Amino acid sequence: MSAPVATDMPNPRFDTVLIANRGEIAVRIQRACHELGLRTVMICSEADKSAEYGHAAEHFLCIGPPSAAKSYLNQDAILLAAKLTGAGAIHPGYGFLSEKASFADAIARAGLVFIGPPASAIATMGDKIAAKRAMIAAGVPCVPGPDEALPDSRDVVERTAREIGYPVIIKAAGGGGGRGMRVVSGREHLHEAVALTRAEARQAFGSAELYMEKFLQHPRHIEIQVVCDSHGNAVWLGHRDCSMQRRHQKVVEEAPAPGIAADVIDPVGQACVEACRQIGYCGVGTFEFLYEDGRFYFIEMNTRLQVEHPVTETTSGVDIVKAQISVAQGRLLEFDQTEVECKGHSIECRINAEDPNSFLPSAGTIETLSLPEGSGVRVDTHIHAGYRVSPYYDSLIAKLIVHADSRPAAIATMREALAAMRIDGISTNLPFLRALFEDEAFGHGETDIHYLEHWLKQRRPT
Repeated sequence: MSAPVATDMPNPRFDTVLIANRGEIAVRIQRACHELGLRTVMICSEADKSAEYGHAAEHFLCIGPPSAAKSYLNQDAILLAAKLTGAGAIHPGYGFLSEKASFADAIARAGLVFIGPPASAIATMGDKIAAKRAMIAAGVPCVPGPDEALPDSRDVVERTAREIGYPVIIKAAGGGGGRGMRVVSGREHLHEAVALTRAEARQAFGSAELYMEKFLQHPRHIEIQVVCDSHGNAVWLGHRDCSMQRRHQKVVEEAPAPGIAADVIDPVGQACVEACRQIGYCGVGTFEFLYEDGRFYFIEMNTRLQVEHPVTETTSGVDIVKAQISVAQGRLLEFDQTEVECKGHSIECRINAEDPNSFLPSAGTIETLSLPEGSGVRVDTHIHAGYRVSPYYDSLIAKLIVHADSRPAAIATMREALAAMRIDGISTNLPFLRALFEDEAFGHGETDIHYLEHWLKQRRPT
């Protein structure tokens, strides 16, 4: 399937896009923009001024010091850069300001286009309690637990936990990225966990609001990708399994999620689409679920492009970034749900600049770089020999994606690609990933979100 390209709006709302991000996702967005005939503006911090990828843009502007707070998170500086360069739209990528409702609102008030959903949708889905309430209204299955904030009353907190049934999990309403949550196995630990999580939530997210849900013992992490236009059209592009996680951070993702029948997943996908229509969603987004004993439980929605979007691109044939830009221009989706057909199996490994045993970040200069090639192999990256990996930002330096006719074939292709990939001068997680792909349980798809942590505890350093 080709990427959605609309024909109903011959005069798009913008012809220049400012990319408010860095690294591999900035390169990915830039490529999509250029293929659509759009000009690009790339911003950077002082730490990224020498990045070669910036010079492929029509404008490459340094907007602040290495600290993300003074550069990539500086809304005023980004808006000023857009004004100075004549950019009509801003693409936030993922991370940084991508799910900041105030940023989307500021862009709209400046008369520019935010390549993402409306600020109201970001705000609704960013508040986990409001999101759960919206999903229940749309018929999306949710984790057992009330759709309201935990009060201060100790008696009510105890009663809520008792009604849900231990173990429970305490979560920050504004949380994300694996922070602001604690599992409670019994009443004796409940109030301490609530107090600690509330303090962490206040400090990390600016809100002490918490909620409580049932803690599932052995779930998988399943995602459903959606794309919606501003004319009420919405589709879902299959599903992904992101269960291989370390400290709530994804390491390996694949599409489709193995072992889930179409008659089980299809009603959930349709419910996600209906939820998008009800909240007036426009753009791409991802519904995240826990899946246990044949049942789905909604946990959150990411209102942005996902790191793992390539596995859905390769199985669905849809260029998700182009689709995101296209609907931001006000264009209609070119296909409907009946035309979405996912084929084969795709796997993505996140290649991080980190020690493969301790997982501590590894900064420094890449001396040698050899990337795998061949049929069904894709590498999304911004690095090159001589590139200096900065200590200031996330350790992700590349994404290795493979696609094959079946899951076993995709695993075999990934093994070959990992063996062929070479990055010298810094430490990376390549040895860890190579070992993981030899694991028998992973090969059989017999894993849940806790599996990788247990595997790491049993594994000897390589």
